Amino acid sequence: MTEDGELFDRALLRRRRARFAGEIAEHEVQLAHVAAEIADRVSAILREFPLALDLGAYHGVLGRAVAALPSVGEMIYAESVPAHAALCPRPAVVCDEELLPFKEQSLNLVVSGLALHRVNDLPGALIQIRRALRPDGLFMAAALGSRSLHELREALIEAEAELHGGASPRVAPFADVREYGALLQRAGFALPVTDAELLTVTYPSPRELMREIRALGGGNVMAARRKMPLPRGTLERAEEIYRTRHATPGGKISASFEIVYLAGWAPDASQQKPLAPGSAKARLADALHTTEHAAGDKAAFPARRPKP
Repeated sequence: MTEDGELFDRALLRRRRARFAGEIAEHEVQLAHVAAEIADRVSAILREFPLALDLGAYHGVLGRAVAALPSVGEMIYAESVPAHAALCPRPAVVCDEELLPFKEQSLNLVVSGLALHRVNDLPGALIQIRRALRPDGLFMAAALGSRSLHELREALIEAEAELHGGASPRVAPFADVREYGALLQRAGFALPVTDAELLTVTYPSPRELMREIRALGGGNVMAARRKMPLPRGTLERAEEIYRTRHATPGGKISASFEIVYLAGWAPDASQQKPLAPGSAKARLADALHTTEHAAGDKAAFPARRPKP
C-alpha cells in the first residue's frame, strides 16, 4: 500500500483491462458462473425490481442474466473501461466503481460480479451503492476471497525468493468472507449476508492462467508493486514449482478461486428487526434440558441425558 493509502493503481488497471477487451468473452468462466448464481438468487426473491444496475459489468454477462428475469425491469450497465462498456447492451455508463453518478434512492437493485475486490475504497463504494438504492432495495455481488489464487501466489513468492533472495507482491490480497460481512454492516446495509464457495478451474499451463487473470483485470496492478517485470528465468522457475505441486492427472494445472457472495438491503421501516435483548418468552436452558449458570460459574454437561 502506498503512502496515500491506495492498494491498486486504478489507471493502470483500466489500461490493462482495455488491452484485453476484445477477448474478454474467451475468459468468462468465472464471470459466467457468478452470473448464473446471482441470477438464481435474485429469482428466488418474490418482489419486483423495476430499475437495476450491473456495476463493473465487463461485457454485460451478469447484467444480461439478471435482466432476463421476469421480476427485473430495465438494466443499466456501468463500466470503468470504455472498451468494455461498448460491448454491453444499452443503456451503458462509463464510470468508476468508486465514484457513482447515480441519484440517491434511484435504483431498486444493484448487482456486481467480480469487480469490487479491486477498488481502493471498498467501504466508500459500498456506502455509495447503499445510498443509490431506494429503501428496501437489494444489493447482491460476488468478489474474490482470500483463498483465491493461493497456488500462484506461493509459486511466484518462492521462485523469486529462491533466485533473488527476496520477493515482492505479485498477486493482490483479497478480503475473507467475515471481512466482507463486516464491511456490509459498516456501510449501513440491513440484513447483511455473506457466504463463499471454492471454485477449482483447470488450465493448460500456469501462463494460460496468468493470461486469463490479466484479461479479467487481475494482473499485478498493486500501487506498491516492483516496477521491473519478472525475469524470464524467475517466471520459468515459478511455473516449474506450480506444475510440481498442482498438476492434474491429465497434465494440466489447477487454480483456486474463492467466490464470496454479498447481499444486503437498503434500510426501510418495513424490514424485520432483531429482537431486543431480554425479550425472549422462554429460557434456552429449559429447551436444552440443562441447568442455567450465572456468568463466571463453571458449567458442566449433565452426566446423562435427562428423560423427556
